[in-house]
Amino acid sequence: MSEESDRFDEALLDLAAKSNDELRELLNELHAEEQRLSYMRRVMHGRIDILRAELVRRLKTQREAGEDVISGTDVERLIEILANDVRGVSIPDSPSPELDEE
Repeated sequence: MSEESDRFDEALLDLAAKSNDELRELLNELHAEEQRLSYMRRVMHGRIDILRAELVRRLKTQREAGEDVISGTDVERLIEILANDVRGVSIPDSPSPELDEE
């Protein structure tokens, strides 16, 4: 985990020893971090939406031109995905090293 995360975790273990001002400061810092992460998430979702729309546009154009929209490679990849995860749920790549350590 990151040093900042460790600092917040340690602070939560000793709340009784913190003054009200210290608690407010921690709360404000955590809220600011949440806002930063929320903004990053919205940006990423926007990028995903743009890429998805472009892919759909291209596939629609291919289909209208009479081309195949699903290749043999796509089918092989789907088989690989389904064979590797019997439950049908994939484990996403972790977006940051901090999450890998949990």
